[in-house]
Amino acid sequence: MSLIKKEQRLRRARQTRVRIATQGVARLSVHRTNLHIYAQVISGDGAQILASASTAEKDVRDQLGVAGKGGNAAAATLIGKRIAEKAKAAGIDKVAFDRAGFAYHGRVKALAEAAREAGLQF
Repeated sequence: MSLIKKEQRLRRARQTRVRIATQGVARLSVHRTNLHIYAQVISGDGAQILASASTAEKDVRDQLGVAGKGGNAAAATLIGKRIAEKAKAAGIDKVAFDRAGFAYHGRVKALAEAAREAGLQF
């Protein structure tokens, strides 16, 4: 019996989250859709969202230009920088990267590398 694509991704995400939960550190969770990319820094116990950034925010769409395209690597890089700045402002500088079952490639990779360059430690 084969699983559908979304179920496979969620299964991978669950395995990662179990491993991250044992570390007890804040996690940088990423979700991507065709139009947008979202990033959240969630507390170690998973009870609180400490910082968030996405291409759906108005000022980010203004920065991205007329079309407001959030579905490309350039937009992901911008979100990576923003989430790192917001996390540092909240006093978080060390996180575990939760790619939510998405492949570490393309937009997910661009976001992660931008967050690292802006000072977040994974």
